[in-house]
Amino acid sequence: MLTPIKSEQQYEDALERVYMLMQTEVTTGSKESDELEVLSILIKEYEHENHAVPQPNPLDAIKFRMEQLNMSEGELSDILGYRSRKSEILSGKES
Repeated sequence: MLTPIKSEQQYEDALERVYMLMQTEVTTGSKESDELEVLSILIKEYEHENHAVPQPNPLDAIKFRMEQLNMSEGELSDILGYRSRKSEILSGKES
């Protein structure tokens, strides 16, 4: 019987069981399919409460993405249309 996940060990066990189920041919509507669905819900809830990822700062997210794309501030200005808009955004003055 499935129960709420209340500890890190139960969480690890649930992840392992989900992995095992996903390695098989699970038929929709089967006992295994239902177990996989319920475990996924329980894992999601446990992660939400115990392993929450904070929302990124929008400015940091823009700068990170620019770095990933190897984009210069000048290229961002081209996208935004004018240089002062880029300066407002990257200085944090625009919200």
